[in-house]
Amino acid sequence: MHIADITMFYAPTSGGVRTYLEQKQRYFATQADIQHSVLVPGRRSVREGVFHYLPAPPLGRTGYRVPLRGERWTRELCRLQPDVIEAGDPYRLAWAALDAGQRLGVPVIGFYHSDLPRLVDSRFGSGARRLAERYVRNLYSRFQVVLTPSRIMARHLQALGVDQVTVQPLGVDVHAFNPAGADPTLRHRLGIAPDTRLLVFAGRGAREKNVPLLVATARALGPGYHLLLIGPGMPRPQADNVTVLDGYMPMTDLARHLAACDALIHAGDRETFGLVVLEAMASGLPVIGIRAGALPELVVPGTGVLSTQTSCEGLVDATRTLFSLDPAAIGRRARRQAEEHYAWERTLDNLLAHYRHLRVQPALTLSGSSNAGV
Repeated sequence: MHIADITMFYAPTSGGVRTYLEQKQRYFATQADIQHSVLVPGRRSVREGVFHYLPAPPLGRTGYRVPLRGERWTRELCRLQPDVIEAGDPYRLAWAALDAGQRLGVPVIGFYHSDLPRLVDSRFGSGARRLAERYVRNLYSRFQVVLTPSRIMARHLQALGVDQVTVQPLGVDVHAFNPAGADPTLRHRLGIAPDTRLLVFAGRGAREKNVPLLVATARALGPGYHLLLIGPGMPRPQADNVTVLDGYMPMTDLARHLAACDALIHAGDRETFGLVVLEAMASGLPVIGIRAGALPELVVPGTGVLSTQTSCEGLVDATRTLFSLDPAAIGRRARRQAEEHYAWERTLDNLLAHYRHLRVQPALTLSGSSNAGV
């Protein structure tokens, strides 16, 4: 079986979708009957292993590239002749995937990684959100199956009228993210005392991550706590107990940093999954966060403390509550939860079962060109 992924959510410093695709590539390489192709934007047309790049202009300084016309991408998918196609973004390439699926007569899956209506609402208001909801319903109703990384995302799509939804969680490399890999020099390099409680957040400094709220929380907690922010686009706060490592950090380095900290703290209340939460849990860290979005699905009782408020006061209270308990024991339970339920081998076994089931089903046939919905 030949599986083809296509998405614009793949860039040199991108996050969860890049991790997902690279883990799929490694996993499928161990499956004798699976061929895997990944079609993504790049600076020029080139093939690197299973990755096929087609040129597309850059999207500002985000690192992403935006295909402007879909026909070339559809032709490339048809040339690859996959048995199943998975579209990993809700934009131009999703329509190209649907067109290729119709021409080839093969099933097309949509993976709904990001909550487009909520992102639009946060930037442009409720009127734009309603337009985005209609767009999402029109697009995702055309896929044979829609995968979502969390139950809350599945409920959002079903509320819009998209029925063929299946929850497919992402995973974590429990070998790379491991308490045994902690960097023993991190506290010395940060200049903090052994008894200072070291909190960490890693990810993009995007608006929905609420990074300024993390900084405010660190200031309120005071000198007994230190916050480490890792990732591109992070702010440069004037706070003595905040350190910023701005820029993309390779997985092996990130794993060593996470395992050397005392807890992950996450202020986002709109996470569609929360891959860094799983990475921290696999590293043996308890989690402090907001009881919203997909976080309660990952941070089950006994693995962290979640605040009911998206506020500095709520996060301060959750942090102090965690450290009044036994954070090391909570971290061990978090590690077990990640190992038992979210190791990549387990989640990708489940994903491959979806593909095999789809392969024997008749492909969805739609009237007219799918590009009519753009």
